[in-house]
Amino acid sequence: MPAHGKHRRPKHRPLTRGLALAGTGGAALALPLVATAAAHATPSAASGTPTGIVTEKTVSSAVEKIKESIPAASTPARSYTVTAGDSLSLIAHEQGVRGGWKVLYDINRSVVGDNPSLIHPGLELTLRKQAAAPKAPAKAETTSKPKAKAKAKPKSTASTSADRASRSQDRGAAPVKAAQAAAPAAAPAAPRYTNDLDGWIRESLDIMASYGIPGTYEGIQRNIMRESSGNPQAINLWDSNALKGTPSKGLLQVIEPTFLAYHVPGTSMDLFDPVANITAACNYAADRYGSIDNVNGPY
Repeated sequence: MPAHGKHRRPKHRPLTRGLALAGTGGAALALPLVATAAAHATPSAASGTPTGIVTEKTVSSAVEKIKESIPAASTPARSYTVTAGDSLSLIAHEQGVRGGWKVLYDINRSVVGDNPSLIHPGLELTLRKQAAAPKAPAKAETTSKPKAKAKAKPKSTASTSADRASRSQDRGAAPVKAAQAAAPAAAPAAPRYTNDLDGWIRESLDIMASYGIPGTYEGIQRNIMRESSGNPQAINLWDSNALKGTPSKGLLQVIEPTFLAYHVPGTSMDLFDPVANITAACNYAADRYGSIDNVNGPY
């Protein structure tokens, strides 16, 4: 609703308005500048500056306050402390390590040791490599003196034109060659696995391929759905193995002695770890049946 009465602005005092934008890195401050005409400005008793005018000093003060209020950007974690139940594959997945557990193991080989499966709680792991410091540019040699050039014999007109054309072609090709030399070779993107049955099977297949263990996605999934319905925490407490004290566990229902005998390096020592369970079971099936694809019932 429009204002009435005493809040109406007098018409005889002209106003000038403007906007001052102050950059603050990621934000912008908009300050209204409202000043009366110079003829109606009232000097300030302390500074001699007309009241109602925003000066450069006040704008700078406001910008500094906004800069101080902006929170510093967070940086990704560079280290991780191992807890119970952790594995290199699980840590690499949760912490977003490019290249998966293999890259994480390469970075921490000196602290983990020769067996990437043996990591204990409290172990401090480095998640990302430190960027190499840029090298200082080499100083140009200033002490050498230019050698005196011998006077060249005059060339024929035909050879001179050919030389000029050759130099022009070289100058045109030089920037292209320099750009090709400066461009780094593109590294292949590291695979990212989802934390579900599809991701567990695909990560296991990649590990199996590096060790020459046969098996297909269809064969692994078919046996998982028969053995555990896709539940990595499944455990059988009623069959003959359970009565002997070694119940079948995990996605592919592996007993602990079989898991330890066919465990694949680089995977977790936790029997319930999905990737470790699948990979060890496929290693066992390959040894006994030729491949997990040949398993169509209890094994």
